Amino acid sequence: MENKICFVYLTRIIINHYYMKKSELVDAIAGDAGITKSQANAALDSVFSNITSAISNGQRVTILGFGSFSKSHRPARKGRNPQTGQEIDIPAQNVARFTSSANLKKSLN
Repeated sequence: MENKICFVYLTRIIINHYYMKKSELVDAIAGDAGITKSQANAALDSVFSNITSAISNGQRVTILGFGSFSKSHRPARKGRNPQTGQEIDIPAQNVARFTSSANLKKSLN
């Protein structure tokens, strides 16, 4: 019973948060730029593809006034399985990192 209550509580938290979907971002870009939705979608896909390609190759992508995307390496480490408490090995991995610009930070506060 306790697990069911926890699930319902978490579901309500997730449902009450708003996340902008890609289609909503495409609509906003199309409206702001005065282009069709398919053109805006192609442009957004190109931006994502180019950022992904650049950081995969170890480059840093900086968008002035917004922030920087880069690749970061996480070394292997020990962790614990939360259900059993058993120690597990977490392998090393590369992750994408975003650092917001001073302007973006200022606009949020």
